[in-house]
Amino acid sequence: MDFHEIAERDHELQNPTSAAKIRLLGSYLRLGPESRVLDIACGKCGPALLLASTFGCRVVGVELRTAFADAGRERVAAAGLQSLIEVHTADAREFPLEPEGCDAALCLGASFVWGTIAEAAASLVPAVKRGGFVAVGEPFWREWPLPAGVDDEGWVDFASTVDRFEAAGLSLTGLIAADVDDWDRYRSLQWRAVEEWLAAHPDSDEIRAAHERTRADYLGFERARLGWASFVGRRR
Repeated sequence: MDFHEIAERDHELQNPTSAAKIRLLGSYLRLGPESRVLDIACGKCGPALLLASTFGCRVVGVELRTAFADAGRERVAAAGLQSLIEVHTADAREFPLEPEGCDAALCLGASFVWGTIAEAAASLVPAVKRGGFVAVGEPFWREWPLPAGVDDEGWVDFASTVDRFEAAGLSLTGLIAADVDDWDRYRSLQWRAVEEWLAAHPDSDEIRAAHERTRADYLGFERARLGWASFVGRRR
């Protein structure tokens, strides 16, 4: 089984953020009942459910992992929001994006679909109307340069992250940063889910190794040095 499917079993939101911050994101995107939203790597539809129920917007979600997409559809049905949210199980790199077909496009915590925030923003901008918005959730390093031996994972410092984002033809209009409580909640739910799964699957050495490595990284240096934010930009 995929490590992330195990680790994010209990997450309503699969990023270090909160329901209040997702609603704030919706206000920054100027969403309303007439808005069409594209949500790339929508996961289990946590943001889509909050945005559709709060603003009445229509959301098209694209999710590669079948388990997450199926869970998302179940949550949408349970919330009675099938008329507002549709979920496609697909690779976002191959999913056809209608030119200027939406008012806002999101990719929260999954810019790796294309590469970095630069490639994610560049891929999403053409799908958004002139004057529409793109939001990308991305990690960044609070400390730069990093200590010797710490892998930067392709992320850069805050200012360089903004530069990457705006290079796609966006003007930064909003910023919603994770705080340490958001990070701790996100990681704690992961740790509990994996520990419970490992108790039932004690011979899963690969999952145990990934769990111990990611926990050690978070406690050792990420909690102090790694930031995360939703970067919101208006298409020029």
